Amino acid sequence: MLRRNSLLSGGVSFVVVSGSRARLELLDGFEFRYDGEPVLLPMSSQRVLAFVALQDQPVLRTYVAGKLWLDSTDEHATGSLRSALWRLRRSGHELVEAAGQKLRLAPDVSVDAREATVWALELLDGASDLPANGAGRVPFLGELLPDWYDDWVIFERERLRELRVHALESLCERLTACGRFAEAMEAVQAAVKLEPLRESAHRLLIGVHLTQGNQSEAIRHYGLYCRLLRRELALDPSAQMDELVSTLIPQ
Repeated sequence: MLRRNSLLSGGVSFVVVSGSRARLELLDGFEFRYDGEPVLLPMSSQRVLAFVALQDQPVLRTYVAGKLWLDSTDEHATGSLRSALWRLRRSGHELVEAAGQKLRLAPDVSVDAREATVWALELLDGASDLPANGAGRVPFLGELLPDWYDDWVIFERERLRELRVHALESLCERLTACGRFAEAMEAVQAAVKLEPLRESAHRLLIGVHLTQGNQSEAIRHYGLYCRLLRRELALDPSAQMDELVSTLIPQ
């Protein structure tokens, strides 16, 4: 079954596939499964499949070839793309569809990274209802293709990480306002896991402690963050962070 989500970031639109037999996983590493069984693909085909899966619209063959084979001539890059697509078809599954000079992911392939984007943007939509179980067992925290170092992967990795952190911070604020403190804490701890040095997430975490009256926990976490920031970046926390605990720490 297909479910189309019109996302809110720059008019992005993905098709989210429910109950698909073909499953592409890009978080915490590349894996393609069909009916739950892993399917081995050559590295060149993996790169093409992952690249196309992360696009929100069909892309020109020349664009794909140029992005994936940066150091090759146009002719060699085009030939490499053609070979990778041929190897992909040899797997027995139609995963990338061609329409003229454009390529797109086959509509019946589900992709965890696309689902992560939809999940995050739905959380950021203030009009949407809070999840019934809050943050419970927060999904989609894996790193996008962590062992791949192409520029296009790094860009998509950072984009997705930033989007998820914003979504988790928003979820934390909404859950805190509703008095659902345990779930709010789980959401913001997930944000800290994604971005350990991000001050806004640590401020929210301290804020949840303070809202519950746990002043000692707030001070303890403030100290942990200060030490982390100084060790990793040789920086002090911002005035906003200091102000949170200013009345709790003797001057």
